[in-house]
Amino acid sequence: MSLNDTPLAERIHIGFFGKRNAGKSSLVNAVTGQQVSIVSDVKGTTTDPVIKTMELLPLGPVAVIDTPGFDDEGSLGEKRIDRARKILDKTDIAVMVIDNNAGMTSEDEALLGLIRERGIPVVTAYTKSDLGGPIREDGVTVSSETGEGVYRLKELIANMAGEGPAGSITGGIVGPGGLAVLVTPIDSSAPKGRLILPQQQTLREILDTGAVSVVLKESELESGLSMLKRRPDIVITDSQVFKKVSAVVPGDIPLTSFSILMARYKGFLRDAVEGVTALDRLNDGDTILISEGCTHHRQCEDIGTVKLPRWIREYTGKDIGFDTSSGGGFPDDLTKYALVLHCGGCMLREKAVLARLRSARAQGVPFTNYGITIAKMNGILKRSLKPLPEFADIIDVI
Repeated sequence: MSLNDTPLAERIHIGFFGKRNAGKSSLVNAVTGQQVSIVSDVKGTTTDPVIKTMELLPLGPVAVIDTPGFDDEGSLGEKRIDRARKILDKTDIAVMVIDNNAGMTSEDEALLGLIRERGIPVVTAYTKSDLGGPIREDGVTVSSETGEGVYRLKELIANMAGEGPAGSITGGIVGPGGLAVLVTPIDSSAPKGRLILPQQQTLREILDTGAVSVVLKESELESGLSMLKRRPDIVITDSQVFKKVSAVVPGDIPLTSFSILMARYKGFLRDAVEGVTALDRLNDGDTILISEGCTHHRQCEDIGTVKLPRWIREYTGKDIGFDTSSGGGFPDDLTKYALVLHCGGCMLREKAVLARLRSARAQGVPFTNYGITIAKMNGILKRSLKPLPEFADIIDVI
């Protein structure tokens, strides 16, 4: 996979924040070396976040985000500010952009406070140095017009870069020389000509590990297992066919799902296991929010809007209501919900998924994901967690 093919969720997110006309868009263009954003002397030219994926040496693949001004005005301006604020939840490195001649204002200080509250590394860029003004010691002075200080800004950004998600998808499950069987249904909801992202990422990590992988559909699983000369170290399945796969795979062969592994990779698996217990406390009239991190065309048997609601009503025997959200849309107010049921989050940055988890937790709403929920409803939650070494101490009390 080339750098240009790197998924958005695996790129370091660099957000440029500041007031209107501070020079954010010009600086984004200077840093990227491309005309990513429209530049104008008119305040509020950038009305929506603009994302540019690129390679930024020495970081590698990144996503550079230009945001609306935090001092926008009016009811429409408030909506723009809210969009810019939501970008903070997915930002790995923040660039605070300040007009060098105006200096730091109270609005800038308030914005810096929001950035630091979230623990986001931040570098301050004082723009328009070609128009004069003092040399600032608490940041880097730059000119998008002449290029002064832009290289230095890139160096500072690179020094702040983290490693991305700290976890591993298959770490501790399959090692060098191991054997993994990946069950990947190909139905009407599968993308034509390719595997979905969690399947791609899992397959690539297994290959990088030096293990052997066998990829097949659930309809070929039984015959496929019989062809193997050795017992697999793990069978990893799409959650939608968890029940069928569990019935085929012998009990002495470890079994889990792509969704469970993605929750582990994104850092919210333990919370998802705790949250799924809310299924047994649901009452008639409760509402569940089913949230997906991507947007896609809904099929007649869509997992989020059709299958999960049907399975949950069958499992609980309750009259449950369902709301849905997708992509960047996620409600601020979750108090009406008895449970937030999230996808694996493969298309979201780790920080964005954890921000949603923190929001639910702060409002006292349980939070879980598709794979954990489907495993529980099929009575195979313990089995699906048993291959994960970090659950060894509590697997018998789940």
